[in-house]
Amino acid sequence: MSAVKVARRLLSLAAMALVLVLASVAPAHADKDFGGRNEGDGKEYVDGDAAGQMLNAGAAGGIVVDDSANGAGGGGGSGGALDPVGDWSPPPCWYVPMYTPQQLKKEREHTWSLGSTGHEFDSMQRDKYVNGGDEPGTYKNFNMAKSGEGYWWDGYVPDGGEGVPGALECDDGPFWVDTGDPPPAEYENAVTPEILAGIAYDRIRVPDTEINLKPDAQNAQKVNLPTWAWLDDTAFEPVSVAAEVPVLRLWARTTATPVSLTLDPGTGDAELHPSSGTCPLNDDGSIGTPYTPGSSEETPPCGLTYLRATTGGATYPFRATITWEISWEGSGGTGGDLPDGTFGTTTELEVDEIQSVVR
Repeated sequence: MSAVKVARRLLSLAAMALVLVLASVAPAHADKDFGGRNEGDGKEYVDGDAAGQMLNAGAAGGIVVDDSANGAGGGGGSGGALDPVGDWSPPPCWYVPMYTPQQLKKEREHTWSLGSTGHEFDSMQRDKYVNGGDEPGTYKNFNMAKSGEGYWWDGYVPDGGEGVPGALECDDGPFWVDTGDPPPAEYENAVTPEILAGIAYDRIRVPDTEINLKPDAQNAQKVNLPTWAWLDDTAFEPVSVAAEVPVLRLWARTTATPVSLTLDPGTGDAELHPSSGTCPLNDDGSIGTPYTPGSSEETPPCGLTYLRATTGGATYPFRATITWEISWEGSGGTGGDLPDGTFGTTTELEVDEIQSVVR
């Protein structure tokens, strides 16, 4: 990495640290209406990022996440994140409104006073943001003359994502954008509703879903006796997360809707019902059919039949995986689909031979 790149990264880290200090002593912002949705309870700032913290301090920029309609697993509950189907991954970085002229001035002057990024890089920064040279992309006194008419945008990498491919594609800021203007085309990672949808997708948490089994998981399954599996509609609900950039009135809401249950018996010595192992959603939102007395020898619409017993205390790792269909809608009439996600749970099942009495 070049000396300039290293200095730029150090400067970015120093900026984040300073903003967090400023935010910790500033009052929280008042509730506001952004993009037709109220900014209030249930929202937090993406990974505690500097832009979000600055917004919390009443400053410009930041991505705010509303997970009030999210599932369990994010705040100590059971469950977890979806595993996207295919090679989709969340945005590795993005450009977002980060500073007013006054804030950028305060942040840069503090960093320069530390001398941590080197004289050469600091001189380049002063030429760009203070001296107002004739070169394109240079500014006079941090654009203080345009206070209230726009924001300084800067790049952000989510916490822990520094080594993710593409994470270094957002280190060419800060750059100025007038209010109402799009960011320059060369900044391909400038925040959009679709980027916000991807950020929201990454924050979705779905609950562990208790699969009903008959015989139940606490008892041994029986060889050649069908095991029934089902989910009722009350345990199987969509979840969603919204992400927004309030100062741009830019937002997206990503929704995960459960669509099917896939069974994996944990052994090749089993038959699946249906043979694909995937049980679709019923019209009423349930999956499969609950077991009723007298149905023990019938073939269930969703279930499996083990053909070989476990021995010596061994078990089969039975896995039940929910597939969630992902869609999003956003500001400006935007929206669409994202790759499905899956989330599964594994249960160790014992399987016994059916004992018969010979007279």
